[in-house]
Amino acid sequence: MTQLAYVYNIEGDPRTFDEAMRSQDVAFWKEAINDEMDSIMINNIWILVDSPPGCKPIGCKWIFKKKMRVVFLNGDLEEEEVYMKQPEGFILSGQAHKVCKLVKSLYGLKQAPKQWHQKFDDVVLANGFRLNQSDKCVYSRFDNNGHEVIICLYVDDMIIFGTELEQVKKTKNFLSSKFSMKDLGEADVILDIRIKRDQGSITLSQSHYVEKVLKRFDVFESPPTSTPMDCSAKFAPNSGESVAQLEYAS
Repeated sequence: MTQLAYVYNIEGDPRTFDEAMRSQDVAFWKEAINDEMDSIMINNIWILVDSPPGCKPIGCKWIFKKKMRVVFLNGDLEEEEVYMKQPEGFILSGQAHKVCKLVKSLYGLKQAPKQWHQKFDDVVLANGFRLNQSDKCVYSRFDNNGHEVIICLYVDDMIIFGTELEQVKKTKNFLSSKFSMKDLGEADVILDIRIKRDQGSITLSQSHYVEKVLKRFDVFESPPTSTPMDCSAKFAPNSGESVAQLEYAS
């Protein structure tokens, strides 16, 4: 169901709220942040309270991605009391001393993925879907006419496909009635894999992702070669400038 909108931009995603506000994509980030907060308010994720004596609220940090969304909003919170600092950029005037008491699970909590997946699992299996034993995030169901619908879940992203459009629509309606979610239409890119359709066939490609990586490391114009290195080269200790380990690994 979920289609990731691919936004090409060489500028890296901001790491902090301040960086997002200084970014050339500041309008995009403001809209994304406001959408996040709207989801939080609609789902009643927390209530604002005075900080209890001795309480050390957990930090609240925005995670900036081109597809920004607070996930796990449908998960139930098992702990009796979890307190969080107010989100940066949304600290209420005159109430900066107050903290957010979580009512539902929120991204960043260690137990959040497990709780969200457990709830999704319970709801979907109770509606006649079967769990794929090779991949616990894939669910399938056949109707009385033999039409199949498959749900693939990845964290808070979901893609639904089937042998009949009507069954896919019914599945989306069912899920929307159980969870707070948004239908972004026909999938175009999912997990950096572009989906191309042509006369009944489907092709998967990561060419745009490869180009993005090549441009990021400034090797996009390098000539192609069948072998990425000279097989006869002999390695020697690096006596020149050291290479950043994280960048090298990337």
